[in-house]
Amino acid sequence: MGRILVIRGGAIGDFILTLPALRLLRENFPDAPLEILGYRHIVALAENRFYAEATRSIEYGRLSPFFIPNAELDAELVEYFAGFQQVISYLFDPDHFFENNLRRAGVKNLITGSPKIGDQSHASHQLAAPLEALALFLDDPAAKLFPDAQDVAEVARQFQFTGQPLIAIHPSSGGERKCWPVESWSALIRQLQAAHPQAEFMVVIGEADEERFAQMSGTMAEVRHQVLRHLPLPLLAAALQQCGLFIGHDSGISHIAAAVGARCLLLFGPTDPEVWAPKNSAVRVLSAPDGLLFRLAPEKVFASAQAMLAGDPGGQI
Repeated sequence: MGRILVIRGGAIGDFILTLPALRLLRENFPDAPLEILGYRHIVALAENRFYAEATRSIEYGRLSPFFIPNAELDAELVEYFAGFQQVISYLFDPDHFFENNLRRAGVKNLITGSPKIGDQSHASHQLAAPLEALALFLDDPAAKLFPDAQDVAEVARQFQFTGQPLIAIHPSSGGERKCWPVESWSALIRQLQAAHPQAEFMVVIGEADEERFAQMSGTMAEVRHQVLRHLPLPLLAAALQQCGLFIGHDSGISHIAAAVGARCLLLFGPTDPEVWAPKNSAVRVLSAPDGLLFRLAPEKVFASAQAMLAGDPGGQI
C-alpha cells in the first residue's frame, strides 16, 4: 500500500471515535505513509503520535471549489490528492460533489464513509465499516491516544502535580441538555473534598465553558484546584493522563480522557451510551433517569466516584 489519506471533519469526539478505524489502517499497513486532512487543532492529536506522519488543515480557501460541481480545481491540490494511493473520506457529501471532484483530480481508489451515526451499533464500529472494502474488520472499538514525550514534558513544566489524588472534571458539554446542573457539580465537589481532603481538582475549561465555570467559582475557591484553560489538545491529553479520576459528560473532552487511559466516570443524559460512550475498559457510565441529567442525584455520582477511586474497573449503570 502506498500513501493513504484520511479526510475527517467533525468535532473532537467525532475524531476520537474514528481513531479505531485509523488504528486498523496503521496496524495493517505499517509501512504506508498516512496523512489526515481535518481541523488542524483536532488532528494534531494524531500527528506523529502513532497514527499519522502528517496532517493538513481542511480550512483552506483553495479547497472550496472541490465542493462545487465541475469547478476549476486548484492545480496544487489536484497534484496533492492524486499523490495518494488510497483516500478515505468521511466528509458530508450528499450530492457527491466532493467525491466527483476527487475523481476528476485523479484519485483512483476512494472509499467514502458517512459521518452520520445511527443507533444500530457503537459509533466506532460504524465509522470503521467502510474499511471492510479493504478487508479490514474492527474488533476493538476502544480509542487510544498516545501523547509524546514533548507533550508530557510541557505539561510537567506548566502544572504541578503533588502526588495527591488528582480528580479532573469537565463540567460542560456540547449542549445544555447534555450538562449536569452546576448546583449538582458543586455538591459533588464538596462531597469529594470532604472524603478526600488532600485531593486536588483539575478543571478543564474550553472557550465555550467559561460561563459555567464562573457559576462554580464559589465552590472552586473552597478546594485546591488547577485550571486547564484552552490547552492545545495534545497537551490536554497528556495532562488528563495524570489524573486518578476524570468526571465529565458525553463530550469530546471525555473521549480524550478515556483514550489516554484515565479512569472515567461519565454522566449521560439524552444520548445513548451504547452508541456514543467510550469503549475503554476504565470507563463507567451513569445514565440519568429518563435521560434527564437534572434527575441524576449528586449522591449517586459521589458513590460511583468513590468506588472508582478505590479501584473499580468501570462499567455501565
